[in-house]
Amino acid sequence: MELTAIIKGLEALSRPCEVEVYSDSRYAVDAVNKGWLENWQSNGWRKAARKGQGKPVLNQDLWEQLLAQLDRHQVRFNWVRGHSGHAENERADRLAVSRIPL
Repeated sequence: MELTAIIKGLEALSRPCEVEVYSDSRYAVDAVNKGWLENWQSNGWRKAARKGQGKPVLNQDLWEQLLAQLDRHQVRFNWVRGHSGHAENERADRLAVSRIPL
């Protein structure tokens, strides 16, 4: 869900922009900031492994969509702790929960 939200937000921009992404998904933020995403792509969408071949990266299709948006925009990723009182993160959580079918 976090990846989809980031991708859809970037796709909604009508022209290339400088963007600050704030997410409580350490996985999404670290994948970009720590270079995992580039490594996965260069390793044929496999995670690093100490011995032998790494496991396939989950959600390759979403990571590829994100890469396309990162080529289009200048994006800076920032991690925020979830449910810690960060106003925008709390609002995003409320909006997401309100869309869950009961």
